[in-house]
Amino acid sequence: MKALKSYTVPFVGLKVGEHNFDYQIDNTFFKHFEYDEFNAVDVKIDLKFEKKTTLLELYFSAKGSVNINCDITNEPYDQSIDDSFKLVVKFGNEFNDDNEDILIVPHGEYEINVAQYIYELIILAVPIKRIHPGIEDGTMQSEILSKLEELSPQKDQKVKSSEDDIDPRWNNLKKLLTDK
Repeated sequence: MKALKSYTVPFVGLKVGEHNFDYQIDNTFFKHFEYDEFNAVDVKIDLKFEKKTTLLELYFSAKGSVNINCDITNEPYDQSIDDSFKLVVKFGNEFNDDNEDILIVPHGEYEINVAQYIYELIILAVPIKRIHPGIEDGTMQSEILSKLEELSPQKDQKVKSSEDDIDPRWNNLKKLLTDK
């Protein structure tokens, strides 16, 4: 993790007030986390670091795109990323990151590594179901899509009426409700 030292912010030397940090994220960043689901990454992280007398406030903003494979066709496409995250850093007796929005670091700590928060921000900005935009608007032509269409149930199959599907014993029970 020595390569992630560039994501360490030494806040002891900073004056009280607002400071800005910019990071350009690519595939090499995700190799450190052994995450290989992205084909290509081009995301810009803007970190607004606000130092106050008793705490730190970090505002992360991610904009860019990641190239991922579609869940349906396995075709690669660019998914746009636009997300933000706020983290409050407080000082306490021991390290505690149980709360996702509040980080407690021990007194005497002089720096914070933001790589894990950047990693999570980008991963969580990608939708769970990844669908190529060409599938959504119907412009994509693929061998996989034509095979799925061929194997899907046909629309012209006869649909039974709802009355035919009902077991006759239920009809007798319905009579009991109306006999009151």
